[in-house]
Amino acid sequence: MLEKFYPDLQANRVQDIDLDFLIKKNIKGLILDIDNTLVPEHMEEADENAIAWIEKVKKMGFRVCIVSNASEKRVVKFNDKLNVDVIHRASKPNRKSFLKAMEIMNTKASETAVIGDQIFTDIYGGNKVDVFTILVNPIDKREYFFVRLKRIAEKIVLAKMKNRKN
Repeated sequence: MLEKFYPDLQANRVQDIDLDFLIKKNIKGLILDIDNTLVPEHMEEADENAIAWIEKVKKMGFRVCIVSNASEKRVVKFNDKLNVDVIHRASKPNRKSFLKAMEIMNTKASETAVIGDQIFTDIYGGNKVDVFTILVNPIDKREYFFVRLKRIAEKIVLAKMKNRKN
């Protein structure tokens, strides 16, 4: 039952993801979260690390779509320097936003990966549409109260996943 929350891959941060591995898996499109995945939650704009990584990903031929539960204003401002496709107020883990992102990128589920820092939004949503899911560690410990509560449940899920693999 908990398997629907398990990521296919885990990485410390987006920069640690083996992009050549994704190419070998025939991944062509990346659905990305913003907050605590690409930058800390409190940053309004993409920083140099996020910009450099997105440029690298695009140069390698990946299509990119940011899918965020944040407001249009937040997502548009963040995307200003990145110039990628975006979906705001995505209502993750709702399937609709993930399917829309694949439509925008013109990718099939088997050619798409979701990268995010939250199990109950990014990973669960990606698993619901059968894409490859990658969980990264949150960049910053400063998070909204509700997110901090979800982190407690996430630790339980990850511990069960680890025990299952051992």
